[in-house]
Amino acid sequence: MKVRERLREMGLSVTSLHDVSNMSRAIEEAKVIFVGGGNTFRLLKGLEDSDLLNPIRRKVAAGVPYIGSSAGCIVACPTLKTTKDMPVVQPNSFEALGLVPFQISPHYLDPDPASTHMGETQEERIMQFLEENDSPVVGLREGSILRIEGDDVTLKGPNNARIFRRGEQPIEAAPGSNLGLLLEKATAVVGSAA
Repeated sequence: MKVRERLREMGLSVTSLHDVSNMSRAIEEAKVIFVGGGNTFRLLKGLEDSDLLNPIRRKVAAGVPYIGSSAGCIVACPTLKTTKDMPVVQPNSFEALGLVPFQISPHYLDPDPASTHMGETQEERIMQFLEENDSPVVGLREGSILRIEGDDVTLKGPNNARIFRRGEQPIEAAPGSNLGLLLEKATAVVGSAA
């Protein structure tokens, strides 16, 4: 509802898949696909159960923009393995849309040296992911987005992103940077909600 209201203020209309009887047709007729946040496991399972993964992939491959926020950002990745959500439901697999050839960790928080939290930091979790997987990870801080067109992956917004690659030290990327080395062909806009 919040997205619909905000976009209406901008003069844009939204058709929610929750309000239509034929979800595949709604995807086929979409001019833009927006996938919001929530629990990533539930989101992916819902897309699987509604048989929407392939229709979304086809539309994006045909040039329709994809906008993902939070969990919607993660399902644009090859897998949901960089989510921080609890697995409240079990999707058929961890495979997601694969619209981009790298993983994103939205809502990225830097380790706080003054924290008394005794669990793993987000950085430690990403490093564990990279011990088991080759896919690079973009730690996307609040308010930042990745705009992806062809081979260009442009970081936009007020904050740096942290780039993680297997066997390498993480690096910082400044707003305006092109992170195209992480990308194969795709067209999408994905980001963290502010």
